[in-house]
Amino acid sequence: MNVKESVIDRYTQGAQEVQGSLCCPVNYDASLLKTLPKEIIEKDYGCGDPSRYVREGDVVLDLGSGGGKICYMAAQIVGNTGRVIGIDMNDDMLSLAKKYQNEMSEKLGGDRVKFYKGHIQDLALDLNKLENYLSANPVENIESMGLLEVWKQKQIKAEPMITDNSVDVVVSNCVLNLVQESEREKMISEIYRVLKPGGRVAISDIVADEIVDEGMKSDPELWSGCISGAFHEKDFLDVFEDKGFVGVAYDKWSEEPWQTVEGVEFRSVTIVAYKPLAIDKKDVGQAAIYKGPFQSVAITNGNITFNFPRGERMIVDECTAQMISKGFFGLGFVVVNPLDKKPASSMCCKIDKVRPALETKGGLQIGAEGFSADSSGSCC
Repeated sequence: MNVKESVIDRYTQGAQEVQGSLCCPVNYDASLLKTLPKEIIEKDYGCGDPSRYVREGDVVLDLGSGGGKICYMAAQIVGNTGRVIGIDMNDDMLSLAKKYQNEMSEKLGGDRVKFYKGHIQDLALDLNKLENYLSANPVENIESMGLLEVWKQKQIKAEPMITDNSVDVVVSNCVLNLVQESEREKMISEIYRVLKPGGRVAISDIVADEIVDEGMKSDPELWSGCISGAFHEKDFLDVFEDKGFVGVAYDKWSEEPWQTVEGVEFRSVTIVAYKPLAIDKKDVGQAAIYKGPFQSVAITNGNITFNFPRGERMIVDECTAQMISKGFFGLGFVVVNPLDKKPASSMCCKIDKVRPALETKGGLQIGAEGFSADSSGSCC
């Protein structure tokens, strides 16, 4: 049995009977759990609580939604103006989630949750539609194989399972580590594609403090158990930034490892990141001040890196200023607007330049809003 088959088999078993080894202790919001069926709670496997990052009115996408626990928790938060989408490839887990869909809709006062069968590394292809096509058009030769590829491309373009720029927040709970390494780059690209500009990521997963060796990676039991497929703790951050995300950071970090295998520590984390706003990088007269405590920090927005010495009014473009004020880069900043907005001009030769106080004097100063889970949250 290869690692991909072992994941399907392990979580099929998990849908049929409780698998205690697939999760670690997490303190979930008890007020959100009390409306959930006991079976969904018992057969949930995770390492954190990304539902804490959901807001009222959000369109939420849960990658690897399993029995639907995080989806149904998030549905209580988003309210009547939001909705929740769950994606999973395992039929038994999807059946468990859908088993209680009508019951949960009645409790919530509306049908806010929808589940799809799909791979989280290909959010455009609905696997139920693929199965229906194959049932009517079985692949029997090279010609029919070619027709299948043509159908898939048309389907992805005309009726993508999750459309571009349609999701406010992507969450996931201990699932990304199960995806094959060769497919992870596409997976992160897909997350970026479906998020709205300014959309965010809140993903709980397992990371390793050392690079996991090939022997451990080829062990189906360790891979399906959310161990040997873990990202390295630095690589997990880098893979999001490499795909264009900004403000990439660990918001939760378990001090104690969940497991130690062959000397490698595996621990639970929650990563947050943002898709940049769709605003031209033009200078309109704004400045940003880094308040400290470090002597200086650097932030990257696309192909521009800004350096902020503590306490200096540094020139920033309008896009970056808005992202700073929304807390994409943490709470240590103040954005200072000019009294009158200046005509937009190029940022050429203005990077890492101080904005004279006279140019922003009397203008509105905006502190970063911030985005994180409440401080009471914890993970294993």
